[in-house]
Amino acid sequence: MTAQRAYIRALRSIGPTPDICYNHAVHNVDLIRQIIAAAVLMLVALLPACAPYGRIQPPDYYVTLQQGIATYYDADGSGACLFGPSPKDLMVAAMNADEYDNSTACGAYVQVTGPKGAVIVRIVDLCPECQAGHLDLSREAFGLIADMVQGRVPITWQVLSPDLAGPISYHFKDGSNQWWTAVQVRNHRNPVARLEYLATDGQWRNAARTRYNYFVQTRPGMGPGPYTFRVTDIYGGVLVDHAVPHRESGSVNGANQFPPPP
Repeated sequence: MTAQRAYIRALRSIGPTPDICYNHAVHNVDLIRQIIAAAVLMLVALLPACAPYGRIQPPDYYVTLQQGIATYYDADGSGACLFGPSPKDLMVAAMNADEYDNSTACGAYVQVTGPKGAVIVRIVDLCPECQAGHLDLSREAFGLIADMVQGRVPITWQVLSPDLAGPISYHFKDGSNQWWTAVQVRNHRNPVARLEYLATDGQWRNAARTRYNYFVQTRPGMGPGPYTFRVTDIYGGVLVDHAVPHRESGSVNGANQFPPPP
């Protein structure tokens, strides 16, 4: 039964329906159809703007327990992720090439369990020759899960979302400017999926992610700042920061930290 017929039948069930009521019913149904059609068109127009936002489905290796192997190397906290040395924190590791995920793994916290125990490490580097499941740990971290003489041991590992002190921060690369703007997110409890900036036309624009763990915008750049950033983690958590100044080779704190995963 069409909407028009149902509407008219409902009117007739009340009692005798004069022709004027019948015509009025038809007119009302046509008007309702026009309103619904306009609403649908408006929704369709809005969908492209809404589609990139909302829940993200992360790869399995970010949400489930993984099996693999661990080796070790002389780490100082620097590496492919370009975080810089961290001599006071050498609980770090390099991610294998298969799961480095174009630097999405950078900054992730991973609990690694080996023959002697477990340790939590932060991903700061890429192991190009390592295959899926393989983590290359710092000497200091490896020594907590196995005897150093073993060199290579079976492990299980899983990405964590630990409580961190302070908010996320934005680090601007050396050479970053209004025409070539390069931003890195630091101190994030969850791996970062994307960074967007609010352009002068009021639209959110994705900054392209690089394998060296910076989000870069060029042709045009982001402008001289200050900026409004929207950062999304791999679980769909979103943080928005306003009035972030451009600070070449420097860091600027955001206002908040990501929430725990759902």
